[in-house]
Amino acid sequence: MSFARSLMTVSGLTIVSRVAGFIRDTLTATLLGAGPVADAFFVAQRLPNLFRSLFAEGAFAAAFVPLYTTERERHGQEAAQRFAGQALMLLLAALLPFSVLIMLLMPKVMLILAPGFEHDPEKYNLAVTFSTITFPYLALISVTALQTGVLNAQGKFGPGAAAPIAFNIVLIAALFAARIFGLHVGYTLAWAVTISGVVQMVWLMISCYRARVSIPIVKPHLGEASKRLFRRIGPGAVGAGAAQINLLISTILASTLPTGAVSYLFYADRLNQLPLGVVGIAVATTLLPLLARHVEAGREDIARHYMCRSIEFCLILGLPATIGLAVAAQPIIATLFEHGAFTHNDTVATAEALAAYALGIPGFLLVKVFAAGFFARHDTSTPVKVAVVAMAVNVVVSVLLLGPLQHIGIALANSIAVWVNAILLSVRLRRKIGVIGDDKLRSSAPRIILCAVGMGLATWALVGVSAVWFVSHHFLGNVILLGGVIGLSSLVYGLLLQSTGAMRLKDLLALMRRETKMPQSIKE
Repeated sequence: MSFARSLMTVSGLTIVSRVAGFIRDTLTATLLGAGPVADAFFVAQRLPNLFRSLFAEGAFAAAFVPLYTTERERHGQEAAQRFAGQALMLLLAALLPFSVLIMLLMPKVMLILAPGFEHDPEKYNLAVTFSTITFPYLALISVTALQTGVLNAQGKFGPGAAAPIAFNIVLIAALFAARIFGLHVGYTLAWAVTISGVVQMVWLMISCYRARVSIPIVKPHLGEASKRLFRRIGPGAVGAGAAQINLLISTILASTLPTGAVSYLFYADRLNQLPLGVVGIAVATTLLPLLARHVEAGREDIARHYMCRSIEFCLILGLPATIGLAVAAQPIIATLFEHGAFTHNDTVATAEALAAYALGIPGFLLVKVFAAGFFARHDTSTPVKVAVVAMAVNVVVSVLLLGPLQHIGIALANSIAVWVNAILLSVRLRRKIGVIGDDKLRSSAPRIILCAVGMGLATWALVGVSAVWFVSHHFLGNVILLGGVIGLSSLVYGLLLQSTGAMRLKDLLALMRRETKMPQSIKE
């Protein structure tokens, strides 16, 4: 399967997951709104997701996949599978006691995670209880992350990309069950998070069996490959999880603001995660194994070629996502969430946060590409150093903007920190491998930017013309209207890409062929 086809496979499945996620969030907003129970649940969901990104998905994607690829290339498939089994058992040996400890200390942990909740006993007690229920999700999703890494290294990206769909389906079912049977929505959602971890793990077990890939259960033993893995997980965790750490900082600061701030940021981030997931996860998932394989074989020119195509992919989808979400933030939020307990004031506050978050989308996507360039070369220390600088920027700017801009300042600080991360990574990567871009990227990038600006002007005009009809709050009508705005804006963007030569249809079709055509200079 070509690189482009792999990207499209992961992106397509991620889109399905995000659509299911929007249905879940719309139901959550309708039943919970932005009140104390919602704030408590979103904090509880943030904690296992943070550690999942740091120690499971993020760290394993950064450290495990290149080492697994090296084991397979040098010692064969059987040695790689033994390595995967050792990694699994050592991971569980570390995470299970850690999970039990955190669950026992949850009242203390909550004072760090959401210090502002201490002054609201209802929110504090709910957050502690919900977090204790959801925290086993960490160990379950860690197993899933390792299974996904093994499958990705084999070039099978679909099962891992499809697993999050199960998460959303389980939570949607829980919301319907809570509504039908009169259950407490917060408790039902908390239990659903943990159950979804079991469902995802079983799904990946079946996928590994079908792919004839085994992860043997072995006695934990620190072999040389396992030692290298766990030496890299620490730096890889911080480097790959910088965005989650910034979101954690945002949650801590938002907990000191009036009730609703945590929820505004959560709902805004959920929409912001659509392009980050569809593009960012697709690039990180497919690019890292590819780079690791070519770098291991000494084919640096081919590795650079795929990095440049990934940057183009990020710009073509990331820039219009930024402009579209920023310009059309309020009608998007109103259409998806302004129902039931979610008020118009909640819509305005959430839309402001979404516009601020959206500014960081291209930077986040570029971080994924540049970080993969370091991880493929077994360098996890540089991304972590840069991530620490970016986190410091996030904290300082958040504190400075918290007073004048409230929750909007937190979202804006996150975007600024992401761009700092991307710029510093690009500078360090250039020093490591030389010039990053090729002639094709230098030619297409300015055109893509120009097309995105043109699309933004079209979106602004369409939102202005249709604003009067969005006031009715008729769900189906607003969905059709919003779909029309997005469809027309996308059409304008596509025509601009075609007319400027930034991305022609024939080029897109060529990328989708099984064997991606390589430039002659690289082949030689």
